[in-house]
Amino acid sequence: MFGKLLIANRGEVAVRIARTCERMGIATVAVHSEVEGEALHVQACDEAVAIGPAAVRESYLNAEAIIEAARARGAEAIHPGYGMLSENHSFARAVADAGLVFVGPPPEALERFGDKLRARQVASQAGVRAIPGTETAVDSLEQARDQAEDIGYPLLVKASAGGGGIGMQRVDDEDDLEAALERARERAESAFGDGRVYLEHCIDQPRHVEVQVLADANGECVALGERECSVQRRHQKILEESPAPALEALHNGELKRRILWDSAIRIAKEGGYVNAGTAEFLMDVRGRFYFMEFNPRLQVEHAVTELCTGLDIVELQLQIAAGEALPNEARTVAPAGHAIEARVYAEDPHKGFIPKPGKIETMRWPTVAPGALRVETGAAAGSEVTSHYDPLVAKFITYHPTRHQALLTLDRVLAETTIAPLTTNLTFLRQILADESFRAGQYDTDFTARLLAQLKG
Repeated sequence: MFGKLLIANRGEVAVRIARTCERMGIATVAVHSEVEGEALHVQACDEAVAIGPAAVRESYLNAEAIIEAARARGAEAIHPGYGMLSENHSFARAVADAGLVFVGPPPEALERFGDKLRARQVASQAGVRAIPGTETAVDSLEQARDQAEDIGYPLLVKASAGGGGIGMQRVDDEDDLEAALERARERAESAFGDGRVYLEHCIDQPRHVEVQVLADANGECVALGERECSVQRRHQKILEESPAPALEALHNGELKRRILWDSAIRIAKEGGYVNAGTAEFLMDVRGRFYFMEFNPRLQVEHAVTELCTGLDIVELQLQIAAGEALPNEARTVAPAGHAIEARVYAEDPHKGFIPKPGKIETMRWPTVAPGALRVETGAAAGSEVTSHYDPLVAKFITYHPTRHQALLTLDRVLAETTIAPLTTNLTFLRQILADESFRAGQYDTDFTARLLAQLKG
């Protein structure tokens, strides 16, 4: 096992990785921008290195500075967390070239799954049905029109690179296609340096379900259960839970669950995947699943799976990266109970979820029964939520034997949490939990838009 690890990230994920490393006896090195020298993730690590100005591109995306920091401090490995450089195959390759270990998949697998078009091809080769769409990037408006006719409207124009729904455009008819292509290409080029886009059929009222997989270098691959992530804003998740209500509602839900887990494993194996990853699917109103993409990294919502399995996914990542085989507890685990996660953002849900940066003067949440609540945060009283970074303040994850109990505890936690004087989505999260359709497990990816419209009257 590694003696020292550099965490190439910030915020709550860096704090969370440091916590596991401390328990495992692994020394940690934090990196930080010039405005985050006193940040919580810096305090959570044994050492810290300043790597650049506040702007992400000059600090947390500065691959050369991060690798140099790791070498200078004697780190043997680098954990990229999620976001930032976690899906950058060039960074993973540079880490290996520097004689260090990248805690994640091989560069080739990152390159394969980081491109959505290539990931669709991998799924097809594994015998898993993908959402109907183009198999190559769209190069011209004429080509797009021809392919759109075959796919059928409504459709989505999506960036081949990156994730988080960035650049995605819905098109309901041919008149909107040209403008959507231009907008998607511009956003993709700006966000990822790659303007390639493709077309995909837009499934009405879809449920978003994903499967957590772990694979070692010996070819062993397991599924640790599924999560439902259908509650989203701007194509980004804000509530996640496991097991997925979408499956619980099906008369053949257990059979579908096993097929879904098996599909995720087949995709991972076909793509030569190693380490922790997530296969993402959409389910239509008839209960049919379609492969959407594969996230080759740790997920923001991984704690939901950890609570249902009792496993530490970061620990397993480190073991796999150190060349160890999947332990027996990971190969035989049976998820139990119900966990749900709420992401608390400094934003205004009623004004397009616009970020609302500011300084936190008071931050507290209630105490609940041991094991029923897990809090992940990179902030505290005195912390500054700045416009330079994602406005995520904290994640509250509750766990109980039943979904009903988990929802009750989460609602209580949100009700009794204070993050002042920031504007946050705490109230909106409670409005989601109070909605009858959500409480019944009957929701889809358009749920938040409908709820906001109802709240506005």
